[in-house]
Amino acid sequence: MSSVIEAIVWKDNRIVLLDQTQIPISENYISYDELAPYIDAIQRLVVRGAPALGVAGAYGVVLAIDEAARKGHNANELEHKIDLLRDARPTAVNLAWAVEKIRKHLPEGRDAVLAAAHQLAREDKQSSTDMGNIGADWLINKLGSKPLTLLTHCNTGSLATTGTGTALGVIKELHKRGNVKEVYADETRPLLQGSRLTAWELMKSEIPYRIEPDGAAAMAILSGRIDAALIGADRIAKNGDSANKIGSLSVALACHAAGIPFLVVAPESTVDRSIATGGDIHIEIRGDEELTQFKGIQVAPLGAKTFNPAFDVTPAKYISAVITEKQSYEIAEGQTL
Repeated sequence: MSSVIEAIVWKDNRIVLLDQTQIPISENYISYDELAPYIDAIQRLVVRGAPALGVAGAYGVVLAIDEAARKGHNANELEHKIDLLRDARPTAVNLAWAVEKIRKHLPEGRDAVLAAAHQLAREDKQSSTDMGNIGADWLINKLGSKPLTLLTHCNTGSLATTGTGTALGVIKELHKRGNVKEVYADETRPLLQGSRLTAWELMKSEIPYRIEPDGAAAMAILSGRIDAALIGADRIAKNGDSANKIGSLSVALACHAAGIPFLVVAPESTVDRSIATGGDIHIEIRGDEELTQFKGIQVAPLGAKTFNPAFDVTPAKYISAVITEKQSYEIAEGQTL
């Protein structure tokens, strides 16, 4: 298996995705030159993570242009296709943000659109490095320069970005500095992004880790095993309320009760200052089969109803700091980002 993790690349006029639904069993790369299967891949979480979805949206606009040229679509049909791409994952702001940012270059021609998409990808990679440094500095300043036991939820590493990651990027930077003792990776139900993806990245980075069921996170935190918790975000409201993978709120509440830092690490593009609070964030509800079936095998009564939100919202009052590539925000009551 390759030691280099590339979640998404543009190669030979196609978008190439590392199929994250197959990790850690296999590393399969799938190339796309048509929009419909590409949108399906985004919705099936072949590619996921807010920053990576931004890059996916940027390159997806180029894919739409190329397909329209081949099939003779007019301008209205092209705009409709781009709208479908923009709306493929409604909670993750980076996808829509990147699509709208890149589509502004349409009048300049296809090459200008591709150049803008490449630039967005380069900026995302650099932002991972910057977030890693700012977040590591913040934790060392608060907790001292010592080996830390950290907890993280979902996957926020190279698989979620084009660089080292957001929250996991901070952990990787701390590890480089000798400040990581061990990482507790929540399994992250129901699609196991923690046990499948984060554990895989930690293994590749040779960072000591253990996997825990989501339901064990509060016990680990309140029993004194954890020094700090770090998560990513798919959308952050102007007041600091943050939407992230379902289960993040439970971790935040436990950290608040234990009096330990709870950090949200995400690029500035994830901060949606057009919405005042987390109550304005649209939460994606996913299908019943993610809970009632396992690899196509029914594991719940037929016809069972589910409550399967993909995300929850952590109120700003439970967040110690929001770390972006620009700075750390410690949000006092009544303040905004």
